[in-house]
Amino acid sequence: MPADIGADGDAPTWGIELTPEHPLEEIADLAALAEDEGFDLALSSSHYFNRDPFVALSWMASATDEIRLGPGVVNPYETHPVRLAAQAATIDEVSDGRGVFGIGAGDRSALSNLGVEHDRPLRRVLETFDVARDLWAGETVTHEGTFTAKDASLNLEECNLPVYVGAQGPHMLRMSAKHADGVLINAAHPRDLEWAAGQLEQGLEERTNEKGDFEALAFASVSVAADEDEAREAARPPVAFIAGAAAEPVLERHDIDREAASTVSDALEQGELGEAFGCVTPAMIDAFCIAGTTETVAEQFEAALEFVDGIVVGSPLGPDLEDAIGRASEALERARSQ
Repeated sequence: MPADIGADGDAPTWGIELTPEHPLEEIADLAALAEDEGFDLALSSSHYFNRDPFVALSWMASATDEIRLGPGVVNPYETHPVRLAAQAATIDEVSDGRGVFGIGAGDRSALSNLGVEHDRPLRRVLETFDVARDLWAGETVTHEGTFTAKDASLNLEECNLPVYVGAQGPHMLRMSAKHADGVLINAAHPRDLEWAAGQLEQGLEERTNEKGDFEALAFASVSVAADEDEAREAARPPVAFIAGAAAEPVLERHDIDREAASTVSDALEQGELGEAFGCVTPAMIDAFCIAGTTETVAEQFEAALEFVDGIVVGSPLGPDLEDAIGRASEALERARSQ
């Protein structure tokens, strides 16, 4: 594990991503199951075509008692940053102080579908959580930067939510280590996590003591099932989106053919999802998803934990969500005990 990350030395954080593509009652039940299975953190993913993540989180709060809850992750383009601060504070209130704030730059292609310009993402994310922290502290804020706020304040009790930045590129990783409370590294493979840890170390060198501890979590696509082939087959959709958007250095790191990745990307852009999923290669699944049986996934979790403080089990989870939550918990326990 990189020095200075996860300063308290406790057991690894277990997190899970729940995607509100399902009815909210089901999402709440899955959050309760995750809590029962020992997960520490439950994130509701945020995509404009799914149910609202903050509404989902309110349902999750009602169904749980201890697990931390937050968006994983929202972006400060679709919604004004001050509004995001209010929404996150509301979740903290309804969950009796269990809120976290997952913030990232958002997906450029998804934002373009909405006609939203993805401008100066690093500054936008940093300014968003800086302003949010002031608002949560009860301050009235005027801000002029990548967005504007004039005499803004929240009609809510003061709170202090930990900020986790969704990051993959070098600049966002370093910024998160310098300024945030934690990072959600968009990676599953130890090779990518080791590279990310090096970027985080550079940011931590500039982190001041008053910022407190910093936690690095792998936000990893995971698919676990009793049958290896079924788990890998379920991994195709998220892997297609990851591979289709992967930067050239990431593809080179895993020796993935650029033409094969472009084929996936082109099919996604044309809305041919079935074709895109079918073009996902075994090498792409190996690089971008932790997929397999409980035993296989436990081994990959153990390898990942060499470089991070914990793991957020991300979409798709597996072909059967309830079964996958139990298996992921077992795999994390095995990895932790090694």
